[in-house]
Amino acid sequence: MTKKRILIIEDEEDIAELISFNLGQARFDSLTLSSGHHMISQARQYKPELILLDLMLPDLDGLELCKQLKRDKSLFNIPVIMVTAKGTETDRILGLELGADDYIVKPFSPRELVLRVKAVLSRVYPDETAPADTILRIGPVELDSQKHVVYVKQILVKLTLTEFRLLHELMSHAGMVRTREILLENVWGYSFDGYDRTIDTHIRRLRKKLGTASSYIETVRGLGYSFREDA
Repeated sequence: MTKKRILIIEDEEDIAELISFNLGQARFDSLTLSSGHHMISQARQYKPELILLDLMLPDLDGLELCKQLKRDKSLFNIPVIMVTAKGTETDRILGLELGADDYIVKPFSPRELVLRVKAVLSRVYPDETAPADTILRIGPVELDSQKHVVYVKQILVKLTLTEFRLLHELMSHAGMVRTREILLENVWGYSFDGYDRTIDTHIRRLRKKLGTASSYIETVRGLGYSFREDA
């Protein structure tokens, strides 16, 4: 089996070496950059399955780098885990709202970091041998879970990985209420106070991208959201 590639953006050499060593022990391949200046070009060449991004870099702000990644047509689907000393609730929420798939605060346990990496990868790249309905169609919305594409009225809709997982969770349970707690667990993989705002932000963005099909995502006051079944 080919090793999954992890791109590490970390300017502190000892931390970078610690991360790289532990990823190697877990049978991952990794490439380390000490700054964000060439991150986009290196990511295009290396083609990582995941990026570990330090937010406090000497040359560029990590949040701005995350924005650049999510704007790039060839890179926006790569999951990002932010690794930073900034650990306030506001910092976490901002990072997740910008498209990060997880957020790890320094100092961290190397074992926890590896487990978080595996958790994100398992959500983004599920076992292809597992039986599943790969195509969901409700009204004008078609979602192909194998190809990771979504169409509305046969027009391709560009979604981030988190938006795609959120839509898949809603569509695969059409007609059922998905509470915020369930969405956090199934889409992000954990629960955290204050993440309600992150869910609401992603729902707003998802509705905007779905355009005329946005009404299929219904708000259930006091509980969460549901994807209505087509009549």
